Amino acid sequence: MSDEEIEGEGFTFKDTRSSQLSENEAQDQDSQTETQHPDPAADQVEQPFKIDFSTFIMSLTSSAFYHLGDIADPETGKTETNLPAVQQTIDMLIMLSKKTQGNLNKEEVKLLEQLVYELQMKFVAKSKK
Repeated sequence: MSDEEIEGEGFTFKDTRSSQLSENEAQDQDSQTETQHPDPAADQVEQPFKIDFSTFIMSLTSSAFYHLGDIADPETGKTETNLPAVQQTIDMLIMLSKKTQGNLNKEEVKLLEQLVYELQMKFVAKSKK
């Protein structure tokens, strides 16, 4: 057993991050996945829409727009302004931009840059009021 394998009661963990799978291991892994999830429609029921980087960024941004008062509370219909929460979201988006540099496609980079810019402009405008 190599340093990358750990055996337990009835199961084995194998760290494949540092090496590529052999063709046989890849086939075994595919067959195990098919056995565990034979019905692809079952996965769709659990996850109704695709979660990707752009969806995640849009989720963060929508909460910032809510805190800017641009989106009303769905239950009360009222808008509230919470500038520290907006600043925190802007800071998170900037951090994500730095941490993911070189790992995003052109559309994701453009979306992130546009959203940060728009939030910063709205934050400054709300701060002056």
